[in-house]
Amino acid sequence: MTITHINPATLHTNPAFSQGVLVEGGRTLYIGEQNGTDADGIISGDFAAQTRQALQNVLAVLAEVGADQTAVVKLTIYFRAGESVQEGFAASGDVWGMNPTAITVIPVPALGRPEALVGIEAIAVV
Repeated sequence: MTITHINPATLHTNPAFSQGVLVEGGRTLYIGEQNGTDADGIISGDFAAQTRQALQNVLAVLAEVGADQTAVVKLTIYFRAGESVQEGFAASGDVWGMNPTAITVIPVPALGRPEALVGIEAIAVV
């Protein structure tokens, strides 16, 4: 499998994400929305803490198939409107590191669980 990050010179560049990702070969893993939950439910804490936990949950699903964040080609991040996107990006560096992927960030009025502040979906090729 080959993953190529596409960042045309005519578009904004950022080390945290890619404008596009080309995948050749491999199997596709779709990871459903992960919230800031552990085995007991939504963790207490702020947006940063829930973001870190949601990403750790994505990593746990990846680990089940022998993969890590370098296999992720697309993230979709839903966050409760009013939360700081910058705070979430800063927190993600703690767990995710500088592993760019295609990304979509969407503010929403609420998530499926009222206490959830963030939800993260991922597509990986393994």
